[in-house]
Amino acid sequence: MAKVESFVGQDDSGSFGILAGHARLITVLSYGLSRFRLAGDADWTYLALPGGVLHFSQGILTIVTRRYFLDKRYSEISRMLLEQLVSEEKELAAMKENIGRLEQEMMRKLWQMERATNGSR
Repeated sequence: MAKVESFVGQDDSGSFGILAGHARLITVLSYGLSRFRLAGDADWTYLALPGGVLHFSQGILTIVTRRYFLDKRYSEISRMLLEQLVSEEKELAAMKENIGRLEQEMMRKLWQMERATNGSR
């Protein structure tokens, strides 16, 4: 198992860094890009994630997230993150449109029911 020498991430308080001997830490990571460097490796590895929970204790760094992208190339990881963001925005727009249609249909049905009730008096 490779050892992480340093980690840089972001939570609600801003950017922060963890070195191998850091004290115990638990935080909620923000949506975005983090990076880490393995012992003996001069290059950063980039980690794009939609948020997650980071726990560091006794030299072990654990991140819990629903999905992530990992790459050594900043340009590639940035592209993946942008594509994911655009995809999620499209899904959200489609969901909002469907909710709008559902609301319109419910209002139409309620109006019809009220008309039928008022007409039967």
